[in-house]
Amino acid sequence: MQHATLEDTRNFAQKFSHYRDFYVQHNDLVFSKLGLGTFNKEPYKEENYLFHYIEAVKEAIQNGINLIDTASNYRYGQSEKEIGEALRELGDSIKRQELIICSKGGFIQLDYPFPTNPYAWIKENIIEANLAKESDIELDQHCMSPDFLEWSCKRSLANVGIEAFDIYYLHNPEMQMLSLGQEAFYKQIEKIFERFEALATKGLFRYYGVAVWNGFTSNNEEQISLEKLVEIAQKVGGTNHRFKYIQLPFNMAKVQAYTQPTQRVSHEACTILEAAHRLGIGVISSSSLLQMNLFHKSFSANTGAILDSSMTLTSDIQLALQFVRSTPSIVSSLFGSKVPLHIRQNVAISQIKAVSSSRYHLLYRL
Repeated sequence: MQHATLEDTRNFAQKFSHYRDFYVQHNDLVFSKLGLGTFNKEPYKEENYLFHYIEAVKEAIQNGINLIDTASNYRYGQSEKEIGEALRELGDSIKRQELIICSKGGFIQLDYPFPTNPYAWIKENIIEANLAKESDIELDQHCMSPDFLEWSCKRSLANVGIEAFDIYYLHNPEMQMLSLGQEAFYKQIEKIFERFEALATKGLFRYYGVAVWNGFTSNNEEQISLEKLVEIAQKVGGTNHRFKYIQLPFNMAKVQAYTQPTQRVSHEACTILEAAHRLGIGVISSSSLLQMNLFHKSFSANTGAILDSSMTLTSDIQLALQFVRSTPSIVSSLFGSKVPLHIRQNVAISQIKAVSSSRYHLLYRL
């Protein structure tokens, strides 16, 4: 079964040895500190299908990025298919085992072109196929039945054209916390993790995780306890369980993961980043540029001086990526771009060192 390996991801990093501290080992994989995301908002708009990520994926890999992230519902499977096309076009210049490829399941991905009657599509393809009951589907778009998630994972693998994902995430499960209630929610998570352990054993993915928007950093009824998730993983998978990663948004405007004690581990309040570190869970951050909403005004000179004392970086986008890349306890940070030139500019931050912890903490005093 082809998936990323320590030897091959390390060999990939060594091709870019001039990139000082741009790679980090977590578990038995070497990650680039920046990863390429393939999300684009408002997928109902036709314009989201008039571009593609093929050249972006190729450019990212050729410039030292080996973490590629997607999801079943991103542009209704088009993003997954374009990753696969990019890999085919790269051919023998890159080994599958050098890349860490991730996807997510939970949202109903439908088809592209978008079906005329999506409700009929869901009835025919999900409910009548016995993948889920109507009551399992939240807001006509989100489903967490184990059968649906297994089907979704296999469909995603077919879209990308690979044998296995390196990380497969349960996507935004907090969407169903309110309707299920806490007790039923965690019981459902147990069923899902049990299935995910079985799928990992079968070779559909090496590791699994949970990707959220506010689920780990909210203080309301949608809050998910990472400690409980780890306890469930240990219950169904033992000490060698494959629940190893979480994904959450983090950027210069959304810093709750680093600052807000929304979690508890051994009855002690802590941030989600602290909780993940204590529980041995890797953190992949998303939305590094907040869909470009960080840049309505320029960053302060003090911010720039802290993030780039060498005065090498030339844009606020690079500073924003330097910020997430330097955050302690984050394995890798995702950004989205479909323009090869922008990817080259973004990866240019790899040619300077990450900000030291002591300097990084100064940012929160500005």
